[in-house]
Amino acid sequence: MPYYSMVNIKVHRGPVIAYRPIQPSDLVILERTHGELFPIRYETEFFQNVVNGQDIVSWGAVDRSRPDEQSDELVGFVTVRIIPAKDSEIEDLLSFDASKTDQTLVYILTLGVIDSYRNLGIAGSLIHEVTKYASNLSSCRAVYLHVISYNNPAIHLYKKMSFQCVRRLYNFYYINGQHFDSYLFVYYVNGGRSPCSPLELVTLFVTYARSGFKSLAAKLWKNDERKISKWPKYKESGYLLPTVQSKRILTNESSGCQFV
Repeated sequence: MPYYSMVNIKVHRGPVIAYRPIQPSDLVILERTHGELFPIRYETEFFQNVVNGQDIVSWGAVDRSRPDEQSDELVGFVTVRIIPAKDSEIEDLLSFDASKTDQTLVYILTLGVIDSYRNLGIAGSLIHEVTKYASNLSSCRAVYLHVISYNNPAIHLYKKMSFQCVRRLYNFYYINGQHFDSYLFVYYVNGGRSPCSPLELVTLFVTYARSGFKSLAAKLWKNDERKISKWPKYKESGYLLPTVQSKRILTNESSGCQFV
């Protein structure tokens, strides 16, 4: 998730941005950049897994117009992990065949662009790389991530990239002794849409509304037959739209503290 820092690198006019997998030679700059961009510290094992491609897929952005010694240095990055759909926290938000145990999701771990290269479309291009990658995985049903509630640039970016904000998780992050909420964003691929599409939600609403009206009409008819003049009280059913999220409290340690 993009998080602003004070990295001060002069950008040449007309940068030529290229994208490539992150590699072992990026280890030092990757660790340094994460430390400058994010309010938490990642373990050394995380960076080793990223640069060596161990259970983590990654893309890096570089500026080919910079001097030779810097032309392959990371100016942005995104890291993701593939996880089983059946074991994820968004299983109830997916429409998929539960009998197919090989179905997966792509979870965005970290996304960042150094300060001097912001507003050049790099973050959006990195996200596009992720969604394209996920779409090409026949087993994948969605890309998802968490965004801390005060990170308005990231929230705006994901909405612009057609991600859906599906939940607010209260006290999801615990950073430096303080709790912060998180928004859960999902981008569906390969038919892994929400179990309730907009059309299905409208149908569900109409069905329950009709049921409620019939119940009310029956009560009125019954009261009329009994010659009761007082208008009957109508109690709403309370199940027009089912809720899908119960309150959770997670710390950054248990959630992995993903920031974009």
